[in-house]
Amino acid sequence: MLETLRNAWKIPDLRKKMTFTMLMLMIFRLGAVIPVPGVNIDYVRNIVENAGLLSMFDMFSGGAFGNMTIFALSITPYITASIIMQLLTIAIPALEELSKEGEEGRKKIAQYIRYGTVILAFIQATGISVGLFRGALIQRDTFSIIVVILTLTAGTAFLMWLGEQITEHGIGNGISLLIFAGIVSGIPDGLYRTFMLTSQGEIHVISLVIFAVVALIIVAGVVAIQEGQRRIPVQYAKRVVGRKMYGGQSTHIPLKVNQAGVIPVIFAMSILAFPQTIAFFVGETSGFARFVERWFSPAGSPGVYVYAVLTATLIIFFTYFYTAVTFNPVEIASNMKKNGGFIPGIRPGKPTSDYLGKVLNRITLAGAVFLAFIAMMPMIILNLTGMPVAFGGTALLIVVGVALETVKQIESQMMMRHYQGFLK
Repeated sequence: MLETLRNAWKIPDLRKKMTFTMLMLMIFRLGAVIPVPGVNIDYVRNIVENAGLLSMFDMFSGGAFGNMTIFALSITPYITASIIMQLLTIAIPALEELSKEGEEGRKKIAQYIRYGTVILAFIQATGISVGLFRGALIQRDTFSIIVVILTLTAGTAFLMWLGEQITEHGIGNGISLLIFAGIVSGIPDGLYRTFMLTSQGEIHVISLVIFAVVALIIVAGVVAIQEGQRRIPVQYAKRVVGRKMYGGQSTHIPLKVNQAGVIPVIFAMSILAFPQTIAFFVGETSGFARFVERWFSPAGSPGVYVYAVLTATLIIFFTYFYTAVTFNPVEIASNMKKNGGFIPGIRPGKPTSDYLGKVLNRITLAGAVFLAFIAMMPMIILNLTGMPVAFGGTALLIVVGVALETVKQIESQMMMRHYQGFLK
């Protein structure tokens, strides 16, 4: 990876794109320390530290949520809008047809996602200002609330524009890189706290070594699963059209082991965090809050085991669900049959779709079990080493996935420029 970055820096065009990307990320980090006017930051930070779901939002925003800065909502409304639009595209025939209209259709869908992002950001900003963090407002008049709502909404809209600029003029996917930068920005603080705890004797050196070895193995496993795929061979029959002969070539269908990405983990953790969020609203001393703390919390006595089992079950369920939504074996088999393609040893049509479905179900199980293990990794490491890990499995999947995708894009652009120079 370092060799790829070094070679890319020597190419003027790529160096310009990489410099532009770094400048945009610097602007993102600068905005992450500009506070929203009229808000008591200490009040917000105290709430965020005591709520699991809010801590996850704070990690994705690079600490901007806990410090209540202009980028506090981060880019999560855009991600939510994108997921909703993707599901609606499958459910609504008009949107499905629009997605198949090429570049113009994709631009229209992107425009709908932008509108949805602003609407969701406005709703979230209103909920935060009027509901969750109302006690943090220094002045609770209408004007002060409107200023906070508009500031948070504008911050998300600006981040959306920033991500699109990185995608268009820089390197990699801009939205993914913003999430990547937010997560990675918390690593230095985590390393410092670990060093201080080790120097004070609260964490043993052997535990630190075990943690480092386990972390290295897990990162290698994440890379292997993210890159792992089953290649289904496809042969296209020769056919004559006029005086030309088409087909005859061999190709393959790549079925990824982790077809659903981190979506199942996010869905599962959001559902499990919902009872904790309600308990926070009704009060920590209420009977409901004590019940949730005991039975549905990773900090509860029997609750940690219930939470782990529910996490694994929901992740496996959502992995199969999202894979079934995004990959349609019947449609793939139909397209292959129309173009004269077939899998060697498998008849076209329904036998092909059945075969693809069977293979997909088998490799999806491996991906789902791995996702469940990664999501429960912080609890496992805590029991093995006694070290509290804030850098969870979801964050690790995102960081590794974005890093791999960005390096692949740099390599592809280098290869494209190499062939262009050769042809000239």
